[in-house]
Amino acid sequence: MTKSESLRASSPPREPRAPRVLVLAGEPPPELAGVAAEAELVCIPEERLAAELPAADVLLVWEFGTEALPAAWPEEGGPRWVHTASAGVDRLMFPALTESDVLVTNSRGVFEQPIAEYVAGWVIALAKDFAGTYERQRNRIWEHRVTGRVAGTRAVVVGGGPIGRAVLRTLRALGLRADLVGRTRREDDPELGLVHGFDELVSDEGLLGQADWVVCAAPLTAETDSMFDAAAFSRMKRGARFLNVGRGPLVVEEDLLAALADGRLGGAALDVFREEPLDAGSPLWTAPNLLVSPHMSADTDSWLEDLAEVFADNLARWRAGRPLRNVVDKKLGYVPVAAGAPAPDEEGNR
Repeated sequence: MTKSESLRASSPPREPRAPRVLVLAGEPPPELAGVAAEAELVCIPEERLAAELPAADVLLVWEFGTEALPAAWPEEGGPRWVHTASAGVDRLMFPALTESDVLVTNSRGVFEQPIAEYVAGWVIALAKDFAGTYERQRNRIWEHRVTGRVAGTRAVVVGGGPIGRAVLRTLRALGLRADLVGRTRREDDPELGLVHGFDELVSDEGLLGQADWVVCAAPLTAETDSMFDAAAFSRMKRGARFLNVGRGPLVVEEDLLAALADGRLGGAALDVFREEPLDAGSPLWTAPNLLVSPHMSADTDSWLEDLAEVFADNLARWRAGRPLRNVVDKKLGYVPVAAGAPAPDEEGNR
């Protein structure tokens, strides 16, 4: 496919009328008030999805944790463009959608720096044992102790997309020596020069065994599902810390618990889980040296407005027949690094 053909494939036809935009949300998001002037917004709960989808031009998956879309997808008709208010698109990668010519876009650009800041906070908190300090404060125990350094330690960030790259830059700013791992090895990356491949994680001289910190920010695909299992944890340096801000199914949680219990891992932090919300009886809540947060690493006080802005920008492009931003490669299951925005010569400016 030529460059011009590729750009046309990510461009919708010009939309002369106000499109019918189906918004999957329990209540109308007030952040979309500005969009209402440009489109016919129809806000629906999951139970109405199957009935409303055939007449929709666009589907905005505002409640991105939904599992209802595969069963509700129409055999005929339906939207020509699906946008999700999330970075991950694994819940949209079902056959009827991936095998169609429907465009899928995500909300890349909203989450990268907030997640990077969250990871940096976790790294400092684990190295400085803030949890131990707080526990001693609660119990009024004055106990001097030493903690670890961050600068000079080594991190491996798994996930070569924008989130992984933002994490890498932020950790390097803290003085860590950090490497990025993507799906395949690249030695000519425009930003980093070298990006390692997944296979380099687990080789005999692999990156896992050299890292003090392993940060998982990868998308969930068939290749990455359960990639952090007992074998992966066994290759890590004893006392290393593991952090996951990618997707819960990337980690075999029983194996993580075992690695924490036997001291292979010196600590861990999880923001995503196989089953969410995390069951109150899960052993993860009380595991030693484990920080648990409820899938909130990207969520800041302005994130909903930011999500609405990304969609509004793409809707304006859709109506004008211009290429959309953040078009997902449905075969890969994510937005390729070079495809987040249209090429400058297509846009005229950027």
